[in-house]
Amino acid sequence: MTSSNPFQLERDPFGRLVLIDAQGERHVGIVPVRAFPLSTPGQGISLVGSEGRELVWIDSVEQLSAQARALLEEDLAVRDFAPTLLKLHGVSSFGVPSTWTISTDRGETSFVLKAEEDIRRLEGGALLIASAHGVQFRIPDVKTLDRASRKLLERFL
Repeated sequence: MTSSNPFQLERDPFGRLVLIDAQGERHVGIVPVRAFPLSTPGQGISLVGSEGRELVWIDSVEQLSAQARALLEEDLAVRDFAPTLLKLHGVSSFGVPSTWTISTDRGETSFVLKAEEDIRRLEGGALLIASAHGVQFRIPDVKTLDRASRKLLERFL
């Protein structure tokens, strides 16, 4: 433990995240939650206990030891699953609901867009598209998509 981080993180034998606080008390089943997962993912992280209460606030992951940062980022990667949409191959119709066939950084897939409101504009030309099943697809910058993908997407914006 350091003075700037009076806690430690480890995994128990069941793979659960464990927080050892400044008093040496062990809190099993900690859940990390980003305050601003899209705009500043490495800043403002809350470690929430099994009772749903915040136990520790982390201003920046840069403050953590390499071991604690790795544990935290493993848990956050699972929680923050949001594939990046690389190419839009086609849509079943230009009304909603419609089925979109896409390529992502995780492979090819298709999803149903229920409503145009499920496409959220973010800072810097980014978009977040929510599928009918709740999977969030990111487009960091619409301008980086190929022309055909942009043309299909524009029909929904």
